[in-house]
Amino acid sequence: MMQPSITPTDTVSDRVKLPFNFDVAKMQAEVAAMNLGPFVYYDSLPLRSPAFMVDPSIPVPPPAEDFADGSWTDWLDTKALKSSPYLQEVLQTFRDNCTVNLVRILRLAPGAVVKEHTDPTLGLQIEKSMIRLTIPIQVDESVTFFLNNEPVPMKTGECWYLRLTDPHRVVNDSKDQRINMTIDVVPNEWIKSIILAHDQ
Repeated sequence: MMQPSITPTDTVSDRVKLPFNFDVAKMQAEVAAMNLGPFVYYDSLPLRSPAFMVDPSIPVPPPAEDFADGSWTDWLDTKALKSSPYLQEVLQTFRDNCTVNLVRILRLAPGAVVKEHTDPTLGLQIEKSMIRLTIPIQVDESVTFFLNNEPVPMKTGECWYLRLTDPHRVVNDSKDQRINMTIDVVPNEWIKSIILAHDQ
C-alpha cells in the first residue's frame, strides 16, 4: 500500500500530537546527570551537531546555497548524547526511520519569555526543509507554548510536530526551568504518514 504524500499545497494542522510516549523519569534522570550549570534566560545543549563542531579534526564544509534541510554538513552525536542511553533510545525511534540532524536539550529559565518569532524553514509545507519534533522533559502547568496565539497543551513524555513557520512564543510563569528535547528530522514518507494519520 502506498503511503500518503504531503505536498507544499496540502493543509496540515499547525500542531499534531504524535503516537509516541517516552519515560519522563528516565529522561529527567539523564538530563540531571549532565550536571548542566546555571544559566540566564535560555540555554541550549547540543546532543547531535554538525560534525565539525563535534570533532575538530573534521574540516568545516564549504558555504552552501541552502541550509534548510541540513544536507550542507554531516552530523554527529555529542558526548552528552553518548553518555545518555535512554535519550539514545528515544532518538533511535526516529533514526531507524528517517534522517535525524540537529538534536538539542533546550532550557528556559523561570519567569523567562521567548518572544514571538517564526522559523522560516521548519514547516512540513516547505518543499526543502527539516521539521522539528518536540518532547517536553520538564514542564510546569504555568509554562505556555503559544502557536498562532493558541496554547499547545504539550505534556512531558509526549512528542509533537509543530509548524514553526507560524508565529510562536513561550511564557514560563513557573518557578522551575522548562526543559525540552527537540529533534530536527528531514521529512520523509514515514513521518509524513504519521503526522497525517494523527492530524485532528
